[in-house]
Amino acid sequence: MSGGWEYAFEMSDNPLAPRVARRVVRLVLEEHGETELVDGAELLASELIANSYRYAKGPANVRVKRIGARLRVSVWDGNPELPIFDSAAVAGSAAEAGRGLGLVRLCAESFGGFAYGAGALGSGGGKVMWFELGEGCPLRGGKAG
Repeated sequence: MSGGWEYAFEMSDNPLAPRVARRVVRLVLEEHGETELVDGAELLASELIANSYRYAKGPANVRVKRIGARLRVSVWDGNPELPIFDSAAVAGSAAEAGRGLGLVRLCAESFGGFAYGAGALGSGGGKVMWFELGEGCPLRGGKAG
């Protein structure tokens, strides 16, 4: 797991966008031979992408980046409201929502987010949420397929 690469793509404000974004994350990792991280990265990316689609209006951007031995997935959207990280717990089995950030917190080696104001990054404001996986990833699997 050495070297580096990066891919970024825009996710439209469309009900199919989260599904397409998950598939792109999987494809990028498979093409780079990162099969042991595919399932974990796809699961956690799915949570960030779904939250972006649910809580932000307009398109979002997804970035998948290899930095040495770490994989970082980031999701940018136009909603500047950050979730409360300390309360990101996995919801009970009867709950229909509320598991996303709890899963990210439990499974990512590191994660976080930050809001940015109007004019920053060439936009009217929003936020970036990200997570990292690496050698110690609890979600490392075998060959994806």
